[in-house]
Amino acid sequence: MMEYLETIAQLEALYGTPVPTSLAKVADHLTPEYRRWIEASKFCVLSTVGPEGTDGTPRGDDGPVVAVQDAKTILMPDWAGNNRNDSLRNILRDDRMSLMFLVRGSNNVVRVNGRGKLTADAGLCGQFARKNMLPKTVLVMTVEEVYFQCAKAVMRARLWGDKSDKRDLPDGLPTAGDFLKAMTNGAEGGTDYDAVYEDRAREQFWVRDES
Repeated sequence: MMEYLETIAQLEALYGTPVPTSLAKVADHLTPEYRRWIEASKFCVLSTVGPEGTDGTPRGDDGPVVAVQDAKTILMPDWAGNNRNDSLRNILRDDRMSLMFLVRGSNNVVRVNGRGKLTADAGLCGQFARKNMLPKTVLVMTVEEVYFQCAKAVMRARLWGDKSDKRDLPDGLPTAGDFLKAMTNGAEGGTDYDAVYEDRAREQFWVRDES
């Protein structure tokens, strides 16, 4: 019979302690670097939880998928869909939420955890007007935690194709090294970190990239 892990102690016995940089990269607000990344993202995944369970939904736009109001506040317009409103129903009953941002061409991912509220305020909805169309509501997120995700998952999936193809990257997009350098006052990260990361990460892959 298969046995399952039941305690945090069992989990930690298998995995050990967190890599120090995985803790150093975490902020409780949108730093300038994290803000620039999020404002460059046209796609994210919204995750919520409610009485019926969890929900994850893709959100995308032809420009920034969200607007940053300030270092603690993210605004997400809700455009017309199928009116199931699974995520919005969850937010009204349990305000916990997460956003996972991707930028085409980059192997990094930025994750934001926090609390959400919905508003149909005409003035706020009007800020997102597109070709005489308005979102029905705007999701207002209070940021509690933000950090970049290790690039290995996107690298393994080769989501953007060959690692050398950076044509889609926006100018000035912060790198993992930039995030770490800012969060550690220069003690970690920087261009040296970025220069060796992909090759070091590939040493842990079960299939080597021969391209």
